[in-house]
Amino acid sequence: MNPVAKLLIIGGVVLIVIGIIWQVGGKYLPLGRLPGDIVVEKENVKFYFPIVTSIVLSILFSLILYLFRLFR
Repeated sequence: MNPVAKLLIIGGVVLIVIGIIWQVGGKYLPLGRLPGDIVVEKENVKFYFPIVTSIVLSILFSLILYLFRLFR
């Protein structure tokens, strides 16, 4: 199988699994509402910047990629 096609299939399966986990685990894992996420609410404007959520997801994805390279 073409390596690019294989990568796209694996990436799609990973995204589907992450989406399912996010839907089911959203009640218990408050990604997007962690302490440290910046929320500014004014009269007609709401600015939201999930900085801590971005850092947590970056560390998580880095660990996953490290494990993939380790067992390759």
